[in-house]
Amino acid sequence: MKTTNRAVRTGGLSIRLDVRALTVVLLLIVAALVASVVLIGTGDFPIPAADVLRTLVGDGNPGQEFIVNELRLPRVLVGLLVGASLGLGGALFQAISRNPLGSPDVLGLGQGATAGALVVIVLTSGSAGQVAVGALVGGLVTGLAIYLLAWKRGVHGYRLVLVGIGVSAIVTAVNGYLLTKSDIVDAARAVVWMTGSLDGRDWDQVWPLLALTAVLVPLVLVNARGLRMMEMGDDVSYALGVRVERVRLLLMVAAVLLTASATAAAGPVSFVALTAPQLARRLTRSPGPNLLPSLCMGATLLVVADWVSQRAFGAEQLPVGVVTGVLGGVYLLWLLVSERRAGRI
Repeated sequence: MKTTNRAVRTGGLSIRLDVRALTVVLLLIVAALVASVVLIGTGDFPIPAADVLRTLVGDGNPGQEFIVNELRLPRVLVGLLVGASLGLGGALFQAISRNPLGSPDVLGLGQGATAGALVVIVLTSGSAGQVAVGALVGGLVTGLAIYLLAWKRGVHGYRLVLVGIGVSAIVTAVNGYLLTKSDIVDAARAVVWMTGSLDGRDWDQVWPLLALTAVLVPLVLVNARGLRMMEMGDDVSYALGVRVERVRLLLMVAAVLLTASATAAAGPVSFVALTAPQLARRLTRSPGPNLLPSLCMGATLLVVADWVSQRAFGAEQLPVGVVTGVLGGVYLLWLLVSERRAGRI
């Protein structure tokens, strides 16, 4: 299917519509919803998809309502929101850095959030809520450090990536030190959290994440036009009236918040932020940051990965971060080979 742009006129307003990108978004939404229904029905007490749908609209029996609404639905919603946040955050960082490797995984934001969580776990043995706050603060501090260290009359592509890799190495060493200084119980708890998992997620994780994404996603989409112009270069963007550094800082803060909040809710789920924007771009075949397709792709990837982690290995259930790490690692190797063959690295 070829990329098709159509102009839609409503009164005096003209909107350019990318038909292929819109189709991809709709198909990804359908795929995410179908995977969510299947995942809700999966478990020790399987529930048919038709009964899941009836229960979601309030027509299930008491047992099904408890299993669906209290045990499984919150986990699926956290998975959708975390995947969407990581997909959108990854698309923003890749667009700002103009580099397919410019994702939170590579830049060290996940490691920074992990450091914040480890400080709470190791030094204070804090509760799950305190660990989430620590991860959020750690991600924000790391993002601020990367921005300040990469600043030199602005923040540009490869400098941002190189600074992020350096910060990631430092924070990873700090995380290792914290683990060696913790007792065996806290260390085991920290390792489980560091894997990235949706186990035990409930409505307490859903509402803060939903509120934050409800604020940040519209803010990002409103500034999508400026971000797309910035891919042509700062000088061209300035000439077109884009306040480049203001837009870049605003979108970087939004990307850091999306990534840090996702990590706070589910731990450092790896490689979703790296792969989702690239897969979305290959499906839409559209230039630009592909923000909405990346968001939908991230949500779909994480829900499908969670189903795989629960069902693909028999009675052994893996944390979802293990599945995304394996798949993302294979994709990263393929991406590096492609970039090398293209002469970009």
